[in-house]
Amino acid sequence: MLPHEIDIIHMIANASFMVQFVLLVLLFFSITSWTIIIVKFRFIRKAFKESAVFIDYFWKSRDFSEAFAKAKALHASPVARLFRTGYTELKKNIQSGPSHAGGSDPVSIRSRTMGVDNVKRALRRGITTETTRMTQMVPFLATTGNTTPFIGLFGTVWGIMGSFQGIGLRGSASLAVVAPGIAEALVATAAGLAVAIPAVIAFNYFMHKIRILESELDSFSADFLNIVERDLMRMKERGE
Repeated sequence: MLPHEIDIIHMIANASFMVQFVLLVLLFFSITSWTIIIVKFRFIRKAFKESAVFIDYFWKSRDFSEAFAKAKALHASPVARLFRTGYTELKKNIQSGPSHAGGSDPVSIRSRTMGVDNVKRALRRGITTETTRMTQMVPFLATTGNTTPFIGLFGTVWGIMGSFQGIGLRGSASLAVVAPGIAEALVATAAGLAVAIPAVIAFNYFMHKIRILESELDSFSADFLNIVERDLMRMKERGE
């Protein structure tokens, strides 16, 4: 073990109870934030990969039922889950809609229009659900980045207060007396920054990736609705 590592361990072991408590809190934030970083990184990477696979398959496929079967196999893709939501609602409205021999029947046309509106609402709900799923646990990283420097600073201030109390008791302000206590206190500030910096970087990275996925969801939702409305117009023109 290196000498400076021994010194740090020695300083932590001999620090005041409050400084040690602050370091323990920072350790909790560090372990939790790194767990979130690892979990969300794998989640986001898989979401991008499977979404790209599904979108490519969707545009190559000419049948919604085939795309639905593919979407069921891609559990990590938010776009695939959104399609399943929209397709399920569309199928539900088609199956429950009134059957009329004449496609120009006002009731039939109104029913189809309402079906498209239901699909729009289902897609909006799906986008909200997927956004919530993607952002789960990410705000904790922002909380970590905002609070841990101040928690570390609190430990430092408390440690320095203890050092000044020691000066008063000993009646000496020499560097040999002051330096050890201040060094122990500054460990808390360094620990707070060490916890905060990775959390802030990870938060910005994940939010950037999530915004890209949200854009993909919005674009896919608009494309899916365009296809549904276009098919509806063709059915009306054919008089189905």
